Amino acid sequence: MNTPARRDGTPDRRRKNPRTGGRAEAPRSDRRSDSSQPVTGKKPHRKGNSTNSTKSTGTGKTGRSAAPKRAPQRTLPTISNARPARHQHRDAAPAPLPAGEGVRLQKVLAQAGVASRRAAEELIAAGRVEVDGNIVVEQGLRVDPENAVIRVDGIRVVINKDLVHLVLNKPRGWQSTMSDDLGRPCVGDIVSERVAAGQRLFHVGRLDADTEGLLLLTNDGELAHRLMHPSFEVPKTYLATVKGVLGRGVGKQLRAGVELEDGPARVDEFALLEVHEGQSLVRIVLHEGRKHIVRRLLDAVGHPVIRLVRTHIGAVALGDQRPGTLRVLNRQEVGGLYQAVKL
Repeated sequence: MNTPARRDGTPDRRRKNPRTGGRAEAPRSDRRSDSSQPVTGKKPHRKGNSTNSTKSTGTGKTGRSAAPKRAPQRTLPTISNARPARHQHRDAAPAPLPAGEGVRLQKVLAQAGVASRRAAEELIAAGRVEVDGNIVVEQGLRVDPENAVIRVDGIRVVINKDLVHLVLNKPRGWQSTMSDDLGRPCVGDIVSERVAAGQRLFHVGRLDADTEGLLLLTNDGELAHRLMHPSFEVPKTYLATVKGVLGRGVGKQLRAGVELEDGPARVDEFALLEVHEGQSLVRIVLHEGRKHIVRRLLDAVGHPVIRLVRTHIGAVALGDQRPGTLRVLNRQEVGGLYQAVKL
């Protein structure tokens, strides 16, 4: 049978489809291409293809169609913005040394002269002892005396026996040097025996030849550096006898600041102690260490210095120590110096 032709002369390829009940099936060229469908990343839904229906698989087995596998979701770590407690590690005990090494803490405290061993154990039990910034309450902790930083009631205990801390009452007319090429008397003459014995000492700061009083000597380089650095603001106290009777505004002027040739300077404290025969005795506290700073300040306000004595550096006091003599700082004085410079 001849296939009827269309109006354009091409044969009509439409034929009855037994699956559609006699309805003509559109030619394949007329079907909408799958590529014309929008790309959504998902397969188009087809009727009769639900999960409850059964169909033949490629292996010949029937059953429920397998659900598509989902890609495992990546779990992001939880980030906490909470800040740690300020002193959350203060009560944690320091890591103990290996068995047999180090020295028991109570023995170290007793050797340092803090207290007897029994009293040192009571200090530890009361939580008054720190090792490397951590409070220790357990007995028997072994520490390294050479490297451990130990404090009792917040004051550092110096354990290193090689460290030397001395106070010299420097006499007037002596040079603040360890040796002098001109043969003038100097600090080195007073400590010559200690230097000859192998101690390496140096003075903390200087006092000019006409100034007398407290001068620290040590072999602790870090402590000396911090004591001299103005950023730590370690106070130094002087007694000065000056010419004239000071007016009421002098102290206020010195506390407010005076312009010197190398920049402004001021005192932290000022007090007029007494007036006698046209001279005044004043006490000055300041933390600057510029050369001749006290003399230049008093001269700038019209009261030249007649005599100048340094009596304190921080918590260390000269007291009634005789000129030209040395004394060893006690535990409280050394601890106060370390505390002042945050060591």
